[in-house]
Amino acid sequence: MNIEDLKKMDKEILTPTDVAPLLRCDPNVIRYQAKRDIRQLGFPASKIGSRIKIPKEAFIKWFEGRL
Repeated sequence: MNIEDLKKMDKEILTPTDVAPLLRCDPNVIRYQAKRDIRQLGFPASKIGSRIKIPKEAFIKWFEGRL
C-alpha cells in the first residue's frame, strides 16, 4: 500500500492496520504506543476504549509533511 492507495480508500477514519504499511511497522506497535501515550505517535489519533481511530485527512497531511 502507498499514500495514493490510502487517499482512494472510501473511509474517513483509519485504523492502525490501515496506516502501518505506510509507516513500515506492525499495527500492534501503533496500538501499544497509543496505549502508553497517544501524543507520542506523532500523527493525529484518538483512543476510544481500546480502539485507535486516525482521521484520514489529518494523517495524509502529517504523512506528506503539511501538518
